[in-house]
Amino acid sequence: MLLLMANALNNHVPDTTPMKFSNCNGKRKVQYESSEPADFKVDEDGMVYAVRSFPLSSEHAKFLIYAQDKETQEKWQVAVKLSLKPTLPEDSVKESPEIEEIVFPRQATKHNGHLQRQKRDWVIPPINLPENSRGPFPQELVRIRSDRDKNLSLRYSVTGPGADQPPTGIFIINPISGQLSVTKPLDRELIARFHLRAHAVDINGNQVENPIDIVINVIDMNDNRPEFLHQVWNGTVPEGSKPGTYVMTVTAIDADDPNALNGMLRYRILSQAPSTPSPNMFTINNETGDIITVAAGLDREKVQQYTLIIQATDMEGNPTYGLSNTATAVITVTDVNDNPPEFTAMTFYGEVPENRVDVIVANLTVTDKDQPHTPAWNAEYRISGGDPTGRFAIQTDPNSNDGLVTVVKPIDFETNRMFVLTVAAENQVPLAKGIQHPPQSTATVSVTVIDVNENPYFAPNPKIIRQEEGLHAGTMLTTFTAQDPDRYMQQNIRYTKLSDPANWLKIDPVNGQITTIAVLDRESPNVKNNIYNATFLASDNGIPPMSGTGTLQIYLLDINDNAPQVLPQEAETCETPDPNSINITALDYDIDPNAGPFAFDLPLSPVTIKRNWTITRLNGDFAQLNLKIKFLEAGIYEVPIIITDSGNPPKSNISILRVKVCQCDSNGDCTDVDRIVGAGLGTGAIIAILLCIIILLILVLMFVVWMKRRDKERQAKQLLIDPEDDVRDNILKYDEEGGGEEDQDYDLSQLQQPDTVEPDAIKPVGIRRLDERPIHAEPQYPVRSAAPHPGDIGDFINEGLKAADNDPTAPPYDSLLVFDYEGSGSTAGSLSSLNSSSSGGEQDYDYLNDWGPRFKKLADMYGGGDD
Repeated sequence: MLLLMANALNNHVPDTTPMKFSNCNGKRKVQYESSEPADFKVDEDGMVYAVRSFPLSSEHAKFLIYAQDKETQEKWQVAVKLSLKPTLPEDSVKESPEIEEIVFPRQATKHNGHLQRQKRDWVIPPINLPENSRGPFPQELVRIRSDRDKNLSLRYSVTGPGADQPPTGIFIINPISGQLSVTKPLDRELIARFHLRAHAVDINGNQVENPIDIVINVIDMNDNRPEFLHQVWNGTVPEGSKPGTYVMTVTAIDADDPNALNGMLRYRILSQAPSTPSPNMFTINNETGDIITVAAGLDREKVQQYTLIIQATDMEGNPTYGLSNTATAVITVTDVNDNPPEFTAMTFYGEVPENRVDVIVANLTVTDKDQPHTPAWNAEYRISGGDPTGRFAIQTDPNSNDGLVTVVKPIDFETNRMFVLTVAAENQVPLAKGIQHPPQSTATVSVTVIDVNENPYFAPNPKIIRQEEGLHAGTMLTTFTAQDPDRYMQQNIRYTKLSDPANWLKIDPVNGQITTIAVLDRESPNVKNNIYNATFLASDNGIPPMSGTGTLQIYLLDINDNAPQVLPQEAETCETPDPNSINITALDYDIDPNAGPFAFDLPLSPVTIKRNWTITRLNGDFAQLNLKIKFLEAGIYEVPIIITDSGNPPKSNISILRVKVCQCDSNGDCTDVDRIVGAGLGTGAIIAILLCIIILLILVLMFVVWMKRRDKERQAKQLLIDPEDDVRDNILKYDEEGGGEEDQDYDLSQLQQPDTVEPDAIKPVGIRRLDERPIHAEPQYPVRSAAPHPGDIGDFINEGLKAADNDPTAPPYDSLLVFDYEGSGSTAGSLSSLNSSSSGGEQDYDYLNDWGPRFKKLADMYGGGDD
């Protein structure tokens, strides 16, 4: 039974509580709820208080209070009706409303000289203050008072967070009256409780009372909606899941007090899309947010995804007073292997040429309703029959899921013309339980083999025969033929030689008979390990023509056809028998038994061989050559040695050993370096040296001839130089250029003797021409007479002079033409100074030496005298 205790109210309802419900049985745990939570609220102790201040009207005059036993779930409700309390005259002088007063507890005092025991301090009940109050502010809460304010003038203050500590200024106190007030609305989500301390001091700041603690609880209001952690939630569930299968969990949070109704959330599903096969395929736990399946029939092949709208509501899901919010849950139906692969045809056909591998014969296609590119969709193929030798294999195309039948071993048309394969297809994972379909699908593949022209082949290959070396040309060795595998084609085979390193063999192009065309020699460099290899080609006349190769290996048996030779072919020893000797052996290109052991001996002729040398057989392969006489002069000696092998019949040979005899020291080393060097030169080395000397001499001779020819060309070019440098410029016929700087008045006599007109002594320095005759006291060269022959150029000039002398039409002054006289500035001498064969006088050509190297030759020719 609930009792309502209520005080009278004025026509204005403050945000305090004058009513209280009480439980008759104090042991019960009862939960209260108001039908108007926005205006009235019921605390856990049954105290009913107004959440906000509002004027009392008819719409606020009545509301319901719900109560529920938390253990037995028994429920009650009671209607609360508010009425106006009449105002009495004596109440008009009183303050309205009356403010609660908190008095400091008394301190301990002495009585009769003894300290009187103080009563236990008061426990100040917390002050409950709703959040989001609308004011007016500052709003008075309580009054702090000390009973000693009657005798003393006191000052009150409060400390703590919200007063003088951050956030400061929320709570203030009147220092005179002790009135504690709040200055602004509170937010429980920021600070749910304030702990303040009230102080009382006198005007001098001395503490007169112990501080008291004041706790202010901020009462929660439902001012926050639930908020989902994610706006879109993603989950999966396998298709075909049974009812009750867990899918996912959605979570929302509420900033309000989680221990009060404002923060207690409830979940529900608002909608499901699509609504097939049932509109209620899922349900949600209204307290935990767990989503589970409630109906069967999830089929990914029909519906791949569901979208749920989830709502979270506080006030324990009260649709009237609770605040709500929504989120989206996307549930993907995952695939399971509930559909096996199925072939699109019962029989597939293909064909393949014979002897071809890695060829795709047929393409097997299947259908599978499961999700592509998953193990439940991927197909695996196998051949279950028709291929006992394993010539075929099936690979899966990862993109199309088709089966590719390929040939992995060559197929012979002459053996198998057709194959009928039985194939099966199944998924990578087994079918899900409860599926009624068979786990695999089967089909047949008919493969036709196409006949093609194949290569002829030799059998055996290689073919080995044994023959003695030394067979004469024209000897038939063997018949080497090839076979054609195409039994159903009428074709001819012809043979040709492909490789014959020594050119010893030939093959008949029709019957393949092999005959020698040269003598077989086992010691030939083309024979390796006694085996000679020859390769032959067999070609048919098919379309297209094909060919094959075969190798004939001739194992050559050795005969005794090579005489042994001494080894080494050169040796050296001292002039005396001691202290050394020469060890020799034999080289035989034959093999056992036609080689060693060998017999060594010296010939009877010439007699000096056995007189000077002796040979001793050490064993079957080695012998020792020593001096027989006490001293042999240093030099090169050719010692013939008779060597006989062990063949049947044996073969002997006289082999020459070149022995270099030299002077030796006590250790047996040669000291005669010159002789050793000379002796060390063989015939080939001497010939090479002679050839080098001859070539060097030829080169030197050619160089000398070239130098002489070059000198002659240079001498000829000295008279064929450029006109400005040629001395003959002075006698060429010039064009009519007119006179020189001294005008053109001249007489021809100046051409003969220009020095008589203007002596050299009065000519200024620096204007003399380079080709002018210099003035010398003594000539450098002797005067050349006209008798000697000066050479080719001299002959040319002499002939010209003779022609001029005998020409009656020639002008005077030798054979020279008349030049214009350029004036006294010309430093050229008289051209009449040239000697002619008819003059008979001797001239001085000494000055040509000063005209440079080009005129030196003329000075030598005409001024050199008789020598």
